[in-house]
Amino acid sequence: MTKVKENGEINSAFWERYKYVIENRFLKSPSEASPEEMNKIIGEMITDSFARNRKSSQTPEVDKKRAYYLSAEFLLGRAIINNLISLGLYDKAKESLDELSSEIGKLKKVEDAGLGNGGLGRLAACFMDSAATLALPVMGYGIRYKYGIFKQIIENGKQIEEPDDWTSYGDPWSIERADDSVTVEFDDMKVKAVPYDTPIYGYKNNYAVTVRLWESRPVIPFDFDLYNAQKHSQSLEEKNKAENISRVLYPADDTDEGKILRLRQEYFFSYASLKDVIQAYKKIHGNDFVNFAKENIFQLNDTHPVIAIPTLICILCEEEGLEFKESFDIAKGVFAYTNHTIMAEALENWSEKLFKSILSKIYIYVTKLDDMLKSELDSYSVTNDEATSMHIISNGRIYMANIAMYMCVKVNGVAKLHTDIIKADLFSSWNRIYTGKIINVTNGITQRRWLGVANPELSDFVSRLTESDDWFYDLTKLSAIKKKVSDSSVVAEFNTIKSFRRRVFSDYLASKENFKIDPDAVFDIQIKRIHEYKRQLMNALSVLRMYFDIKSGTLKPSIPVNVLIGGKAAPGYKLAKDIIKLVCDIEKLIKSDKDVNKYLNLHFIEGYNVSYAEMLVAAADISEQISTAGCEASGTGNMKMMLNGALTLGTLDGANVEIVNEAGRENNYIFGSTVEELDKIRGMYNPLDIYEKNSSIKELLDFINRSLSSSYAYGDIYDSLLNLNNPDRYFVLKDFDSYHNTRLRAINDFSDRNRTGIKGLYNIAAAGVFSSDRSVATYAEKVWKIKPEAEFYYSMAQKENYADKTGVNY
Repeated sequence: MTKVKENGEINSAFWERYKYVIENRFLKSPSEASPEEMNKIIGEMITDSFARNRKSSQTPEVDKKRAYYLSAEFLLGRAIINNLISLGLYDKAKESLDELSSEIGKLKKVEDAGLGNGGLGRLAACFMDSAATLALPVMGYGIRYKYGIFKQIIENGKQIEEPDDWTSYGDPWSIERADDSVTVEFDDMKVKAVPYDTPIYGYKNNYAVTVRLWESRPVIPFDFDLYNAQKHSQSLEEKNKAENISRVLYPADDTDEGKILRLRQEYFFSYASLKDVIQAYKKIHGNDFVNFAKENIFQLNDTHPVIAIPTLICILCEEEGLEFKESFDIAKGVFAYTNHTIMAEALENWSEKLFKSILSKIYIYVTKLDDMLKSELDSYSVTNDEATSMHIISNGRIYMANIAMYMCVKVNGVAKLHTDIIKADLFSSWNRIYTGKIINVTNGITQRRWLGVANPELSDFVSRLTESDDWFYDLTKLSAIKKKVSDSSVVAEFNTIKSFRRRVFSDYLASKENFKIDPDAVFDIQIKRIHEYKRQLMNALSVLRMYFDIKSGTLKPSIPVNVLIGGKAAPGYKLAKDIIKLVCDIEKLIKSDKDVNKYLNLHFIEGYNVSYAEMLVAAADISEQISTAGCEASGTGNMKMMLNGALTLGTLDGANVEIVNEAGRENNYIFGSTVEELDKIRGMYNPLDIYEKNSSIKELLDFINRSLSSSYAYGDIYDSLLNLNNPDRYFVLKDFDSYHNTRLRAINDFSDRNRTGIKGLYNIAAAGVFSSDRSVATYAEKVWKIKPEAEFYYSMAQKENYADKTGVNY
């Protein structure tokens, strides 16, 4: 194996320059500089220093295939610590800042780049990190939203949304490339897409991939004639209309106006990205598109960018002069699609009328694709119902997933169970007719951020246990830890590190939210988007059950527990907001009761984001992964906490299945109904019968409905669980007893920290397969058909290990 390349670019002269800039630009000493000022100057200097000396994935080369990752979200989070580690500069930076009477820890207070809503955007960010470390010719494309996912404020237990102007302190890691701007036309307006490039650095290999995010601006920024005519608001109308496209991540779409804005966003970044790739291709090949499919492939991250498929055909026909059949054949060879959900309501479809109103040209090519598909289906043995379910246009709606299923070279699920479900259910007809198109690529996380950055003490410990830091770029090296778990001193040190991380988080929570918790208690954590299927409601009911039982004396805990829940509810999702309010009201109830809160505490994390997640995954003892079986496509939070030695409390859903297979069921806590069991009772499920027969559940729901709050009505939650006309789709009451009892067993097990420490170490040792490096290597081999830049991809051992584990072989 080639030795990891060390980077000696940043030396004493660099830090002398840093000191000079801080003192002269901000008129401060380095010790007085704010985290944002430190980030700005270090970021600008690193970007300048490395722009000339790194190999970038951005430059096309003759006869070399490149992959483009199109995603509506890139939740990159805070870049600076991750970049310092990847560039091999962290230790020098820490030493130099110490000498300047500053500290590197201040940089952890820098705001996130919150251009994502959760797992989808964080996955895209992890994949870019892995592509860079694997030295793969990959480029990301998305939208540079002015306001990312909103800032969450909790007032009286209610979620309040505030704008998240993530660039308010500057963005030193991005570079505007105005010369590469693209004009994007809709039927009723024309805008300019201006790209900003963010380099994502590979781990100590002098290679970077580029994430290019598009910002929407007006073609004519200001109508001077209207302004002189004193029509001031009208003079800015086009500017505001254009900027709205990249203003907000996921605008509310419960009205036609909102839906049109969402559609504009998706077309805007898809068109601009395609034009960018075509322009780069033409610089090498001119107008000859014979090699386009050989040299380019676009991975569509969920249905948001699927509009790129008819858009590419339209560009090739209308702008490049190709015939439809030639354009169709090219498009059939350059797209792949990742499905992230089995829920029909999350699979985008558009009203034909609305679509035509702003994208009439693209609509023509959508109808052509529908005609081609129908003609093709006529040659297969399909029923009328099957054919109708597969049509691109049906009953006045355009079904984007069906465009992807028809046109993409590969379609992948994101966990084995999820892929099995889409093959057997969601896309069963497609799977039968187009055999081999659907494959599985289980999601992954980047260990460099989720262990290296999030948990430096555990990171150092793991390096000592494995006798190298090779796990930074080859996570399968963690398997060596299995041989050490019987050593009591190893378990003791692991538990000491976990204790330290719990204390770090407890201190942070006390300073940030003025909420004090016992750092020696069990940390039981659920952090994810607030949604009914993720069952934060079941978690809250279980906590309330513990409260009643501790209060009555029927439950005598052997160890105290802190239950921490964090996540954001979509602004228009009332029931999710009600769940947040319920958690906060139960928290208030427990906080006021000294007889209970010495054993049990509940806290809702305000403003959960990537930076918060880094601390929470490091502190977690129990990882709550309790979604209804068959609903969570994969999950990545489960992987992050597993990597940090937390024990999974979960259903056999998503990647939980694979986590248990790798780490052992005996080292985790599995409960609840399986997909098969739920399928058998679906349509017959009667939650009201459970309510009437189970006095414990009845007591909980009646208390919530009648007594918990005098100022807030929980009727919608009550109704969501018990309404027989619309029975709870997520089987909260059915799984409740199994969940609650398994949870109590897990908490009680932590009274023996040696026992749970061994389990935690087994989870860390088994986490190797859940690296996003493995995911991206699989895409590269089985979907994209691209190869790494040999001189920058330094770990032959990594290739061999992944070949053994996954069948992927460069």
